[in-house]
Amino acid sequence: MYFLTDEERKQLSKGYLPRSRQMEIAEELRGWNWHQPPLAPVYDQRLALYEVANSYCSTNRDLYLRRIDGIKTRPNAAMIRGKIFHDILVRVLVRAKRLIYEKGVGNFQEILKQLNAPLSLGFLSEYQDQLQEAEFSELKKKAVTLAAFENARVAARVQEILVKQPYIAEDSLAALAIPVVVEQKLDGTFFGLSANLSADAYTFSEPMVLDLKFGRPQKFHQLTTTGYALVMEAIYEYPINLGCLVYAEFKGDRLVVKKDIHVIDEELRQWFIEERDEKMRMVYEEMDPGFGQCYDSCPYNLQCHG
Repeated sequence: MYFLTDEERKQLSKGYLPRSRQMEIAEELRGWNWHQPPLAPVYDQRLALYEVANSYCSTNRDLYLRRIDGIKTRPNAAMIRGKIFHDILVRVLVRAKRLIYEKGVGNFQEILKQLNAPLSLGFLSEYQDQLQEAEFSELKKKAVTLAAFENARVAARVQEILVKQPYIAEDSLAALAIPVVVEQKLDGTFFGLSANLSADAYTFSEPMVLDLKFGRPQKFHQLTTTGYALVMEAIYEYPINLGCLVYAEFKGDRLVVKKDIHVIDEELRQWFIEERDEKMRMVYEEMDPGFGQCYDSCPYNLQCHG
């Protein structure tokens, strides 16, 4: 899912990377200047990155209800599906890395055999009581499709590297075949964010933050990759100029994947900081923003409309 196709790799190397290198970013908008305005947080608050980046609620009243009124809601079906699909992807990639280290390059046939074996999905039973029977049945089908798709991609990449590199060792094989850190843990306290942030994925070979979505594309989704880029710049003190939103959609028994590669420019950085400051102020001053245009699956519909 996080691996680029040949066409996407060409777009990256001939388009996005050169453009990002030529792009000028004001120093005050680089993450390593977190201690100075405008990046330094004005309010003594801690927000999760998703609370800053998400704008499904047009007035952000969901944040007010959660932070000020202390209302916790049960996740809706879309949230549960998203969490499970993310988990499956992590399990597939981590299993592949573990197999490479445990079996060794000398047992590559056994590695490929186990990579092509179905992923155990027993953990899905934990969510059975949270979904209707038809929803859970459909979820299991999609989970099998997703796991099989990613298994095949990983196995093909491992085989491709082994064909080209006859003297490769385990660590290099894992890094080349699966050049992705999943669930990258980050401390966002520099920006008034949570100390336990978790980026979906980060690639060091193609310095880019990736975020996986199972829903309709939204412009504000780019705030997620922007926030992680700023945090990484603060921690590692080197520029992160690219983000990639991976949109996955099921069409019958097929999985369709589209990628939105984007340059994390000054406009996105300013937008993220403005969103952070506005939402921090709302929480700090306990301002109820009122009602806006609600969406059907909002978990706070009951609290807002009874």
